[in-house]
Amino acid sequence: MSWLHNPLAGPEGGAELVITPITHDIGGLRVRRALPHASRRMVGPFVFLDQIGPAAFEPGHGLDVRPHPHIGLATVTYLMQGRIFHRDTLGSAQEIRPGAVNWMTAGRGIAHSERSPDDARQSGQPMLGIQSWVALPKEAEETAPGFFHHTGASLPQLQDGGIVARIIAGHAYGQVSPVNVFSGTLYVDASLEAGSSLPLPDEHQERSAQIIAGEVEIAGERFGEGQLLVFRPGDAITIRAVTAARLMLLGGDPLDGPRHIWWNFVSSSKERIEQAKEDWVQRRFGLVAGDEEEFIPLPGAKPAGT
Repeated sequence: MSWLHNPLAGPEGGAELVITPITHDIGGLRVRRALPHASRRMVGPFVFLDQIGPAAFEPGHGLDVRPHPHIGLATVTYLMQGRIFHRDTLGSAQEIRPGAVNWMTAGRGIAHSERSPDDARQSGQPMLGIQSWVALPKEAEETAPGFFHHTGASLPQLQDGGIVARIIAGHAYGQVSPVNVFSGTLYVDASLEAGSSLPLPDEHQERSAQIIAGEVEIAGERFGEGQLLVFRPGDAITIRAVTAARLMLLGGDPLDGPRHIWWNFVSSSKERIEQAKEDWVQRRFGLVAGDEEEFIPLPGAKPAGT
């Protein structure tokens, strides 16, 4: 039997919620932010979702996200075009290329920077990708920070019927990504030829689809680039490509309670976020090796010693 089947019984379901992302600027690049949103704070463990691009840096220009802190989450960077160089307070120094996965567990605290590599800055480059935050379960919020890089070749990839699906993290369609996750996770990069149909995996309670490119149809409704579609638990969902399309499927198990998000901090405790604010102001997160000169100040705070 093909992996492109949907065993769920009952009528075909549609999108329960359609989110139009808000545009933000990060380090000189405009991004589309779908999560958190006023109508939906999270889908599974995903509490933050930015689509970077599509954009193009002219020669001499590049991405410059200065050192900044995180707690209580894991950041996941996945590129489709362009390259980014990651550095952090653990001493990690890793270039991120299209198709690879950078998973950084913040846990009790880490700081990192993301910049264009020197050669890409000189020549200019296109940029398209996804940066997401996965909230950690309560028992793992204070885990030791860690950094993990997985090449595109190490990720399971399925192909059939005009569909190519790469399992970025978690499990889907009978395959499991090598990326270590802390809870049930759905994260898939799917490319669809025009006229092809992709059923959503049925083993995850919370599911959504971010349309990166193209136009799709679900239960008679059409949706286009940039929209995040959230689906009801248990519904049989089939995504049909009206044009060639690219989607990110994401979701998983519901979180074990609400999360507070302030700036780059995520926690089940407001008090823990207040402590993280003070730790950043007092420079207790440490320095990002190779990127020690700059940092992003805490919003609204005075520098330490003033």
